[in-house]
Amino acid sequence: MVPDLVPVGRHPLHPDREGARLEPEDDPRPGRRAHRPEVHRADGKGLGRVSVALALPLRSDRPEPRGQGAERAVQGAVGQGALRPAGARGHRHRHDGRRHQPGRLHRSRGDPTGSHQDRHQAGRPPHALDRREVRRDGPERRGAGHHRAAPGREVLDGVAVRGGHPGRHLPHPQVVGTEVGDRSRSGEPTVSLRVGVDVGGTFTDLVALDPESGAIRSKKVPTTPDAPARGVLDGLTALAPGATAIAHGTTIVTNAIVEGRHARTGLVTTRGFRDVLEIARQNRFDLYRLDVPPRPAPLVPRHLRFEVTERIGGDGQVVTALAEGELPVLARALRAAGVEAVAICLLHAYAHPDHEARVRDGLAAASPYVSVSHEINAEFREYERTATTALNAAVMPLADRYLADLEASLARAGFGGSLHLLQSGGGMMSVAVARRRPLAMAVSGPAGGVAAARFLTRALGLRHVIAFDMGGTTTDVCLIADGRAESVPQRRLGGYPVRLPSVGVESIGAGGGSLVRVEADGGLRVGPASAGAHPGPACYGQGGTAPTVTDAHVVAGTLRSDALLGETIRVDRERAEAVLVPVARALGLDLREAASGVLEVANAAMRRAIRLISVQRGRDLRDFTLVAYGGAGPLHAGRLAQELGMPRVVVPAHAGVFSALGCVVTEVAYDRVQTFRRDVARLQPADLDTRFAPLEAAVREPLLADRYRAEAIEVRRSVDVRYVGQNYELEVPWRGDLDVLRRDFEALHRRLYAYATGEAMECVTLRVRAAVDVAAARLPEWPGHGASTPYGESPAYFRDTGTTTLPRYRRGDLAPEHPLKGPALVEDPWATALVYPGQTGILDRFGNLVIEVPR
Repeated sequence: MVPDLVPVGRHPLHPDREGARLEPEDDPRPGRRAHRPEVHRADGKGLGRVSVALALPLRSDRPEPRGQGAERAVQGAVGQGALRPAGARGHRHRHDGRRHQPGRLHRSRGDPTGSHQDRHQAGRPPHALDRREVRRDGPERRGAGHHRAAPGREVLDGVAVRGGHPGRHLPHPQVVGTEVGDRSRSGEPTVSLRVGVDVGGTFTDLVALDPESGAIRSKKVPTTPDAPARGVLDGLTALAPGATAIAHGTTIVTNAIVEGRHARTGLVTTRGFRDVLEIARQNRFDLYRLDVPPRPAPLVPRHLRFEVTERIGGDGQVVTALAEGELPVLARALRAAGVEAVAICLLHAYAHPDHEARVRDGLAAASPYVSVSHEINAEFREYERTATTALNAAVMPLADRYLADLEASLARAGFGGSLHLLQSGGGMMSVAVARRRPLAMAVSGPAGGVAAARFLTRALGLRHVIAFDMGGTTTDVCLIADGRAESVPQRRLGGYPVRLPSVGVESIGAGGGSLVRVEADGGLRVGPASAGAHPGPACYGQGGTAPTVTDAHVVAGTLRSDALLGETIRVDRERAEAVLVPVARALGLDLREAASGVLEVANAAMRRAIRLISVQRGRDLRDFTLVAYGGAGPLHAGRLAQELGMPRVVVPAHAGVFSALGCVVTEVAYDRVQTFRRDVARLQPADLDTRFAPLEAAVREPLLADRYRAEAIEVRRSVDVRYVGQNYELEVPWRGDLDVLRRDFEALHRRLYAYATGEAMECVTLRVRAAVDVAAARLPEWPGHGASTPYGESPAYFRDTGTTTLPRYRRGDLAPEHPLKGPALVEDPWATALVYPGQTGILDRFGNLVIEVPR
């Protein structure tokens, strides 16, 4: 038994995080109520996590250039004539009717070698990929669990996929999408090859997917913290050069806010409302804590908060005219104060933005970085709107410099295509929009992984899943029901409210690198502090001296002691045992029992997070499948599913690079919100349609500017509704009928809170999202070239069975439909999956490991 723990501590850099602990309610039964504050990702090194999707022409047969870096290699190839605009016959059908872009570089044909020569001799086009082939660059390796310091991951609707029957353990998949060579939903020809790049603290992950055959290639290259773009270019050169479109996600904004590395910002507001940021809200987020943490200091100090004479009423009427004569004086005061950015948030500007627009024009000379609230968050609730606008302004200079550096690096490498950024609410946005709304990139890390989970869900025909992403520092979980990921209108970041749509991800400070310690009273603690990418867990042999979850796996035998992680890290069992010996002594347990206890504590925190997004919101986990990915997720998923009563686990074929895959299948999307408070009983459908019209025009505009066809744009409308007198709302889809709106609201209220009163309702906020699905892809067939026999075995300790023999399999050697009786370890180069005793695993036709969990 593992002792109960003392009250949780706090992360030294992120005091809003909790670590993992065992509590009495953590008996492995679903339905217990628990609370967990939000955790936001930061790697502690100041390096934002980056995800990039690159649309490429089909790979050619000439080997990639090698050298000191991608930039030098590409430039050298240009100088030697090795790169030229594509004109080869094998590519012609993909480019008919399309003008070549000046910066679009393609390799000329070279002499085929190796496996490419076999394809030529077989009479196949040199760029064709075998429909049943999964290609990986580099030699085959004996993989194991993979630890990453700051995993990033996002939620996109309308992903186009195709697939066949995945096997007898899953329902028949939904078949959607377009053939390569046809027109995609965007109205543009489908892309020949798309590459997703996910930059983590240790490795940069790359995934190349061919939409025609479904073939996937993956690669990892070392991350370059001093110049992230260089690592991306190195990886791109190694996997496939010639990008024409990039989708990129980063936590640089998140890290800047959490670490306080934002710009010196001034705030301009209505006279008399200078101290809104100081007053904030009086509610406490942890009512039962005696040691109430201090509130964060106001983002903008009082001497940088300025007032202007004006007043708009809540109904949008002008109460006091704007004193425009004050603006020149105000501009000089802002410059004298040395502000880099300016936030403008006037009272009730969401209802009448004219005053804000005029103030912005009048202060244009004060700073090139000006953020106005009606463009960032056109909703009531003054404090949240002010804080969100101020945060957006505070990160504008940083984001602008980062984007400028990225664009310059890509330009030097010869890239002349389009660049889009992943956003927290799901989907991609243009660079122009990202420069105006950089806060939309905050908390966008989990979006790539959730997008890939939705892609897999639709391809396999699953209805309800929990996306479970366990990396090195944190674990992210997200509920996907009926193919749609849940979203939330507001999050907290660095102690400040961010009132922007974001993926409904619950994050906790428990990952593969989470530190383990025993408190003075004998309580075992895991996280939230992490060993990070450097030095990492002790078993990495990179200088780590504190025990971690990964070390516990090595000692318990659930992670092979001589495993090769990535391309350079060899697991050292002796180091793992050495750092866990003090833990075992303090608990009075032997070494393996102590390691098992560490894993149980980490699992307890993850169980609470999954219950929070499911059971506590009226969902029955018996209806859900657990989709596990990330470097450490597949090691814990089987145990979590068993304890939560979930019937099935799916470990994707590319679980260790799943977030990079998500970058390939995202959509381009924009959101707008507008407060519109009216009693539903007094509304007509035309009233809502009239209010929706300008919002829809606003979200369509950037898509049309990117030359997407109007008929390819999908628009989704929703309304935030509440009972009159409530202070919280529920988002309900707008189907054009007020009676349907009422029924949908009451059904949702009943599911979440177990009752519906039938009382009067009011509309509060209108929401519009416009999206274009730019991906057409399907899952690749698994080659299945093995006899499904273990290549080795080793002892492992399990809580239920004690020490037992654990067979080890290489995923690449497994044949589809061959059952594996647990316990069994299934390894690939970037992640290790564990089938626990009593469970059965089977590889489906796409290479996904499906684990059936007995009830």
